Amino acid sequence: MVLGYRILSSSAQSLPPQTRCFPADRIAAAMGPISLSTSVDASREDVFDFIVDLAIRPAWTDHFVADYRLERIPAAGRGAAARFRVDAPAGLTYMETVVAEAERPHKLVEHGRGGRWDRIPIHTTWELTEESGVTTVDLHFWTRPENPVDRLRDLGRSRWWRRRWSKALRRMRELIESGSEDMARAEIAGADRVPASVH
Repeated sequence: MVLGYRILSSSAQSLPPQTRCFPADRIAAAMGPISLSTSVDASREDVFDFIVDLAIRPAWTDHFVADYRLERIPAAGRGAAARFRVDAPAGLTYMETVVAEAERPHKLVEHGRGGRWDRIPIHTTWELTEESGVTTVDLHFWTRPENPVDRLRDLGRSRWWRRRWSKALRRMRELIESGSEDMARAEIAGADRVPASVH
C-alpha cells in the first residue's frame, strides 16, 4: 500500500513546516466508524437486554471471538466487561470491552482497548429504535490508535471488522427471533478485577 511518502529535497527542507510534504493524514487516520444496521422482530427492550448481557455474547460472535472471559460481575449493565481473543490483522490479538453507558432500551456504549499493551482505544455504540414491534439496531464500531505504528497497522482492519460484525448481527437477529435460551454463559476469569479501560 502506498502511503504518499516523498523524500524532501534540500530546498524543500527549508520551506516552512506547513508547506512541506508529509505522509497523507500524518501516517493514517483512525479506523472507522464502521456503521451497520439490522432489523429484529422483537421489542426494543428484549433486544437491548440481549445485547447488554456480555455473558451470552459469544453465542453470536464466536466466529471471530475466542478465549472469551468476563472481567467483572455482574455480566450485564454499566460496568460489565469482558476480555477475548480476536486475531484481527496486523497484530491486534486481544481486546477488552467495557459497558460505559447503558440507557435502556435505546442506547448502549462500550469502551475498550486492544493491541500491544492495550494501547489502542476501541469504541462500540449500539442505538435501538422501534416501530410496529420491529427494532432497528444501528451498530457503530471504531478504533482510535494514537501510536504512529498502530495507525499504520490499523489501515487494513476496516474490511475485516465489517465482515465479522455483519455476520454477528445476522446471528444475533436469528437467536433473538428464535427465542432460543440454550446458550452457554461465559465465565469470569479469576478474581473480580477492574479492566484497564474503566476510569
